Amino acid sequence: MSAFKFTPTAMHGVVEITPPVFGDERGFFMETWNSSDFADAGIDASFVQENHSRSVQGTLRGLHYQTQCAQGKLVRVVEGEIFDVVVDLRRWSPSFSQWRGTTLSAESRKLLWIPPGFAHGFYVLSESAEFVYKCTDRYAPEFETTLCWDSPSIGIEWPIPAGTKPILSQKDRDGLRFEDAPVYETPLP
Repeated sequence: MSAFKFTPTAMHGVVEITPPVFGDERGFFMETWNSSDFADAGIDASFVQENHSRSVQGTLRGLHYQTQCAQGKLVRVVEGEIFDVVVDLRRWSPSFSQWRGTTLSAESRKLLWIPPGFAHGFYVLSESAEFVYKCTDRYAPEFETTLCWDSPSIGIEWPIPAGTKPILSQKDRDGLRFEDAPVYETPLP
C-alpha cells in the first residue's frame, strides 16, 4: 500500500500528491517518486530529464509547452512558495481551455503531476523560490511555445499585488494569446 496520497483535481489528469514525510529531531526524510506507487495511482511515467530553477519574488515563468515532444511534469518546490498554473490544451479533454492554480511550497512538500498536453507556469510568492521538476520527454526548443500569461480568454487570476507587474523574460512577454496558440488536436501517447 502506497504512503503517497494522490488527489485528482478538476483538471482532467492533473493530480496533487502528498508524499510520505518522516521527521524527527534531526530533520526529515521524504520519498518524492516511486514508479510502482505512481503506476498504481494511474501515473505511469518514465522521466528523461530533471530541472531545477531559482527565481526571485515577483517572477512569472510561463506558460510553456512543446507542440511536439510534449512533456509530462512532476513538479515541486524545495525552497519558498509559488502559485503554480496549468492550462489544458488538449482539445479532446473535458477541461480543454480551462486553467487551475495551486500554491506549492517547500513547507507543504506537495507535488503536482501535470500530464503531457498542458501549458505550465508559476509566479513566485516568497522572497525567492527553488523549483524542481522531472520531465517525461526531452527539452526541444524547436517545438517550445509560450502561451501568454495574461491571455484574456483564459482569465487566469494570478496573485500579483495591485500596482505591480511580474518580472518576465522576453519569451514570456511575447507569448501567444490562447486564440493564436497551437493546441493538441489528437490524443497524446
